[in-house]
Amino acid sequence: MNSDPTPHRAVPSQRTASPARRSLLRAALTGTAAVGAGLTLGAEPALAAPHIAAQRKHPTTADEALRELSEGNRRWRTFRQQYPDQSPEVRQALTTAQHPFALILGCIDSRVPPELVFDQGLGDLMTIRSAGQVLDEAVLGSLAYGVLELGIPLLMVLGHQSCGAVKATVQADQSGEKLPAHIQYLADQITPAIDRSKNGDARIDATIDANVRLIRSRLAAEPDLAAKVESGALAIVGARYELNTQRVHRIC
Repeated sequence: MNSDPTPHRAVPSQRTASPARRSLLRAALTGTAAVGAGLTLGAEPALAAPHIAAQRKHPTTADEALRELSEGNRRWRTFRQQYPDQSPEVRQALTTAQHPFALILGCIDSRVPPELVFDQGLGDLMTIRSAGQVLDEAVLGSLAYGVLELGIPLLMVLGHQSCGAVKATVQADQSGEKLPAHIQYLADQITPAIDRSKNGDARIDATIDANVRLIRSRLAAEPDLAAKVESGALAIVGARYELNTQRVHRIC
């Protein structure tokens, strides 16, 4: 598509724009001019994400955060994504501060990126991901930072259908084999959640939910986080993402 709205015609030479002026005009028409201090967009206009004039009003309570995540997931699974909080104005505002409204502890699985499945944008979510949502000191410290330093009101443990870390743990438990290197650490952390009342694929599926519940209970027992829950400043919930429907639902 031609970005110059004027018809081609001869223009007197004394009124012909200089190369620098033509470059600036072309940049303005294609959205590549500098915006704000030092912020320059790419050489081609964005095609996928709609322009959003300003950052949305963020949730300030756990209930509001849950509603926003639910609405975002509904947009995602019905192919009505809004790609919020990606405008030049928001990008510039986020250079000085961040105020995420939810903290998501999810799995590293490439099919479950929280920002996509909840249709959120820059500055909306703080995400921490480890295989099977396994906790260690780095994960715990990161979660504590989000809650204690940034005042995030909602912490969600997000498991998912067909979790490879859980599957490997269940299979290793049944066979008695040791897993390679540091992967065994993951299995050791997930093993207490194995649901031995079920067999085959049903055991793996039930263990996915049990693992989310176990991690949530461990987090709720952390003194600093427990104090925030007790005061009403924080809610810790468990949820699961279904790959076949793209739906996130609460399980605890």
